[in-house]
Amino acid sequence: MRGFWSTEHVKKAEDRLLARTPEGALMRRASFGVATVALELLNGRRRVGLLVGAGNNGGDALWAGYFLRRRGVAVTAVLLNPDRAHPAGLAAFRKAGGRVAAELPEVDLVVDGVVGLSAHGPLRPDAAAHVARVTAPILAVDLPSGVDPDTGATSGPFVEAHTTVTFGCRKPVHALAACGDVRLVDIGLGPELHGPDLMELERADVALAWPVPGVGDDKYSQGVTGIAAGSATYPGAAVLATGASVLATSGLVRYAGQAADAVRARWPESLCTGAITDAGRVQAWTVGPGLGTGLSAENVLRYVLDAGVPVCADADAITMFANNPDLWDARDPDTTVVLTPHDREYARLMGEEVGADRVAAAKRAAERFNAVVLLKGNTTVVADPGGAVAVNRSKGAWPATAGSGDVLSGVIGSLLAARVYPLLAAASAAHVHSLAGELAADGAPIPASSLLAAIPDAIRSVRAVTP
Repeated sequence: MRGFWSTEHVKKAEDRLLARTPEGALMRRASFGVATVALELLNGRRRVGLLVGAGNNGGDALWAGYFLRRRGVAVTAVLLNPDRAHPAGLAAFRKAGGRVAAELPEVDLVVDGVVGLSAHGPLRPDAAAHVARVTAPILAVDLPSGVDPDTGATSGPFVEAHTTVTFGCRKPVHALAACGDVRLVDIGLGPELHGPDLMELERADVALAWPVPGVGDDKYSQGVTGIAAGSATYPGAAVLATGASVLATSGLVRYAGQAADAVRARWPESLCTGAITDAGRVQAWTVGPGLGTGLSAENVLRYVLDAGVPVCADADAITMFANNPDLWDARDPDTTVVLTPHDREYARLMGEEVGADRVAAAKRAAERFNAVVLLKGNTTVVADPGGAVAVNRSKGAWPATAGSGDVLSGVIGSLLAARVYPLLAAASAAHVHSLAGELAADGAPIPASSLLAAIPDAIRSVRAVTP
C-alpha cells in the first residue's frame, strides 16, 4: 500500500529530522538524489538547465547542479530571484563551474526548482515565461511548480513534468495531479512520519482483498449480489451492472427489474425477476443505474435501503437522494452504503461544487451521509465517514464512456456481498475497473461492454502478484 502525507505533516516531520541532522546534510542528500535521476534521464547527454527559485527548493536545484558538474555535465542556471537564491547552494554551484545566465540555452534536460511545498497558486509571469520556452523534458524537484501540493489543482500556468523527484515520502500532489514518473529519494524521514493522509492500493493489496473461493464454498457462501437497475428505456445499464457482478466474483447474482428479459438473454447464469419483492435473499444490493427517478424507482430504492444489507447506490439512486432527501430516512441505520457520484451528481447531492480539493469534498460527503463516498474521476477518491481516504489513479481516459459507471457499481456490489470492508471494496473495485479499461483500450476508444469483458483479465492480472 502506498501512502501520501500532507504538507503540514511533512513539514513537522522534517523539522523533527532537521533538529537531529547536521546543517545542510538533508539538502545535499536530497539534491544528490535529484542529480542521480537527472543523469539517468540524460542517458549520456551532457547539457542541463536549472530554473531556480528562492528558498530551499531552489537550493535543491543548485546543489543538484553542483553534483552534476562534478560528473562533467554542463549546467546553466537561471536565477528567478537572484537576491533570494540559496547562498550555500549558489556558492557550491559556482565553485563547481556552474554558469548563471538570464536565459536557458539549448539543453537536454531542465530541472524545475522554482517553488516547493510551501508555495500555492500558479507560476508567476517571469517563471511562466521561462517555462513556456522550455522544449526539453522537465525534472521537477518535489513537485511540478504551479501545482497545489495538497490538492493537485492548478489555477494558471504550471510546469508539466516528465519526472518528479520527491524526498522522504510522497505527497498528495503525486496522487492527485500529473507529475510524470515519481521517484522517491530516502532522506531518513520515515521514522518521523505517522499514518498517511491518503493511501493508494497496489496490485498486491487488491489481490489480498479480492475474494477467492475455498474448497468448502458454494454459490451462497461466496456472496449473493442483488442488482436493482435498468428499465424499459435503459436496459443496457442492467445488463452491464449485472454482468460486472457475474464476472467479478464466483457467487450468485439476482437481478430484479424491468430489464429482466434483456439481462436473462445476456447473462443466463443470473436469476432474474421483474419485481424487487420477488428477488430473494441477497448479501448486498447495487441500485440505481438506468433505474429512473419516478415513483416506482423510489419504491425500489426504499426497499433496498430497508433490506439490512450493504448497498452500492449509483446514478439515478444518487439523483433521487438529491431530489428527495427524505428517501435517506428509509435507510436502516446499520446499513452500509457506498455512494458513487461523478462531479455533477456530487453537486446535486451536496448542493455545492466539488471544487479544487477533491479529497476534502469526498470527506465532507462521507461525513454528512455517514457513508463511503467514491468520487469518480481520472483520479478516483474514496472516503469513509471515519476520515480514511484512498485514491486510485487511471492511466488513461478512454474508459470515461457511457456505461462505465454501471460496470463499476456492479463490481462494488459483488465485493460488498462477499463481505469485503466497504472502503476496501470500493477502492479495490476502482483499481480493477481502471485496469480493465487500460487492458481493453490499449490506446483506442472502447465501449463499456469492452471494459466489462476485460474484468476477468484485470482480476487475473491482479491475482498474478499475490504475495
